[in-house]
Amino acid sequence: MEYLVDYDLEENAKKPHHACDLLRYDLKMCLLESDCCKKYGKTPKQCLQDESMRDHVDDECRRLAYTFFECKRSMIDMRARFRGRKINVMLLRNSLLTLVVRCCYQHVKRQLTNENIVDHLYNGTMNGDRSCLAKSITLIESTNEIKRKHAKELLTKVLSGLKQKQEKKQGQPISFRIGLTGAPGSGKSTFIEVFGRYLIEKGHKVAVLTVDPSSTTTGGSILGDKTRMVELSRERQAYIRSSPSSGSLGGVTRTTNDSIVLCELAGYDIVLVETVGVGQSEYAVADMVDMLCVLLPPGSGDEMQGIKKGIMELVDLMIITKADGELLPEVRRLQTEYSSAMRLMRRRFHNWTPKVISVSSRTNIGIDKAWINMLNYQNKMLESNQFFLKRKHQLKKWMWSNIRNYMLDYFLNDNDIQTHIKHYENDVENGRMTPGLAADEVLKLFIEQRRL
Repeated sequence: MEYLVDYDLEENAKKPHHACDLLRYDLKMCLLESDCCKKYGKTPKQCLQDESMRDHVDDECRRLAYTFFECKRSMIDMRARFRGRKINVMLLRNSLLTLVVRCCYQHVKRQLTNENIVDHLYNGTMNGDRSCLAKSITLIESTNEIKRKHAKELLTKVLSGLKQKQEKKQGQPISFRIGLTGAPGSGKSTFIEVFGRYLIEKGHKVAVLTVDPSSTTTGGSILGDKTRMVELSRERQAYIRSSPSSGSLGGVTRTTNDSIVLCELAGYDIVLVETVGVGQSEYAVADMVDMLCVLLPPGSGDEMQGIKKGIMELVDLMIITKADGELLPEVRRLQTEYSSAMRLMRRRFHNWTPKVISVSSRTNIGIDKAWINMLNYQNKMLESNQFFLKRKHQLKKWMWSNIRNYMLDYFLNDNDIQTHIKHYENDVENGRMTPGLAADEVLKLFIEQRRL
């Protein structure tokens, strides 16, 4: 498919309608040259629609059919925008490039079916290939049983590779994991964009893992955090990945910890984890990062909020955002009140007292001060040997967290439980049994059946 690789974006971007027609023609040529056409005389779509032939269509032809559908749908939307003159040439070039790469990917000469997919993803991620990193994260987020098996193999190799990297560091960490949390609207994404570009100017490679809330009704997620980081997403030394919370509590996903490890393998020495908007008692992110920063906007309460239990007990650095313009007096007052409140909190580490600083993402004031405080924290943790001890303790916590999650999945997918669960649900709904008693009975049933 060399003609797709050599597609002239510069020339065809000047003639949008002609460009769409050419690309659509090329996609049709791909379908006509596919194995389905050569073997059965039908396109992949026609083979998939024929029930007698559906089982004989290989995975490559299936992907090609779905790819054609996605590209065709994208082009229809693009043509509508061209007619309304709602799209510029630069956006057209990027869109065409995305479609071409997506189509070419189905026809690369190397056959991943003949190659171990785990080795391919591992080697690509190790060499800093962003596409392999993205596919690796997608793999570990999958709930498919076959993909979960591949994910376990991949993570085993990743841990082995990181161990070799760590030995070369001579006691220094491979990366610095920083968690950024706060209430919705506190300016987390805006701060990350400015802060991430500041770190890149300092010579760091920055990975940003953002978590967006999932709908409780449809289960979908907008994944809009990345759209707020336009400038940072253009940086070659930055990688941004948005993931849905998928019902997980604590502001993070089940696989965020594994995603951090993959980013470290890819060579990112600063990993920023942005949680969904959280409250006072949601702090799961504290068990997967080296330093927890809480972002507070002006008008977020008085000092009594600062001495409440919960996430304030785990914070290592408090950042008051939007310290500019008319909000500056309020920011200074809030900084003074929280500084006094933090002195009343019990220290987590004997050599570090949580600091309260103010920043402005609009004027970049305080960004350098935030980084200096983070470096001071890291150095003190390394000096007291608390840095790696904390990581070991976190790994143990996440092991038990995964045990609970896997046990729940195993429990819900058990055929015997599925047979009897409706009976107990009806008893609870009709008031014949309390929820707690029903839960006890279901667990007893599960345990007794395992003993048989």
